[in-house]
Amino acid sequence: MWTQKIVKFVSKMQKKSTPRKYRSYDTEFKKNAVKLLESGRSVSSVAESLGIIEKNLYEWRKKYGDSSAHSLPLQEKVRSLEKELKIVKQERDILKKALSIFSRQI
Repeated sequence: MWTQKIVKFVSKMQKKSTPRKYRSYDTEFKKNAVKLLESGRSVSSVAESLGIIEKNLYEWRKKYGDSSAHSLPLQEKVRSLEKELKIVKQERDILKKALSIFSRQI
């Protein structure tokens, strides 16, 4: 009686342990997917439209993405923000000094 249950259990486990089938994508497909990302679409929308998981897109973007195109505008943005911060700090310091001058006169 118990041997039949063991045999059934083992046969179920063998059926479940079939190897997974992974989909493989050619390089052109991957590069086109990355181009969709670089055009401004979100990772989730591209993944859904292509029927793939988001993790693949993140990996493909690291491998096939044009990192130099993104770094140049970012560097320019950082420089402009640093200049703006310097100006704002100077204005703040001037206002602090003016406040201390006017508060003494009262």
